[in-house]
Amino acid sequence: MRLIQRCLRASLVVLWCVLTVRGHAALAQQLPPVDTTTPAPKLADGTPDLSGVWMGGSPVASLADGLPLGETIPILPEAQAIKNSRQTKDDPVYNCLPSGVPRGTMYPWKIVQTPKRIYFLYEGNIHSYREIYMDRASHPSGDRSNPTWFGDSIGRWDGNTLVVDTVGFNDRTWLDGLGHPHTERLHVVERYTRLNMGTLQNVITIDDPGAYARPFVVTFSARLLAGWELMEYICNENNNTEHLVGTPTRDPRR
Repeated sequence: MRLIQRCLRASLVVLWCVLTVRGHAALAQQLPPVDTTTPAPKLADGTPDLSGVWMGGSPVASLADGLPLGETIPILPEAQAIKNSRQTKDDPVYNCLPSGVPRGTMYPWKIVQTPKRIYFLYEGNIHSYREIYMDRASHPSGDRSNPTWFGDSIGRWDGNTLVVDTVGFNDRTWLDGLGHPHTERLHVVERYTRLNMGTLQNVITIDDPGAYARPFVVTFSARLLAGWELMEYICNENNNTEHLVGTPTRDPRR
């Protein structure tokens, strides 16, 4: 198991060079089993407990993977042209830059939950993190508004669902591995529900009138990695992107 964990947590470059489709499938089979029979836990005050180390739950590969059956991404022509022009070597993630929202990470990530703050800690990339404010109801405005990679996130509970409202993005991240763009007008609402002990559902509403004709919804699920902890990850060592040629395509390992 330690060998498998080490392989899974290797750098993106090593994964690209070493893992095959068959090898990745075999590795996935040896992840901890998903406990779908035990009810989702709650804290002493009755608040849902989302804490733990998770895998998945975001459009790492393609936004389309989370669309309802029969729907398509309502991308505007200008945004489609930007997507078509993007090269794999320019992917921010492969250049050790933050993955942004809602793209997330292909590596394990951790939720740390407190009454006033909820933190998302990312093992991959550059040990990025998101801070979700549970003790305020509005986003900064005016001089206090500063576009960032992960934006400004405020959270609230809607029954057993954590609702995270995020604005204030810069336009430098990709929404997924295929290069779907966004503008600084991006507004993301995520609804996290722990369906059972081992499954965390994330229903994401993406609203960006600068790049998409209308808001649209994608849904992804994360699995609990019971007993796991995040490990050290160094992205900017020997990370040569010159071998990544061509336009972004679906990575068959994801």
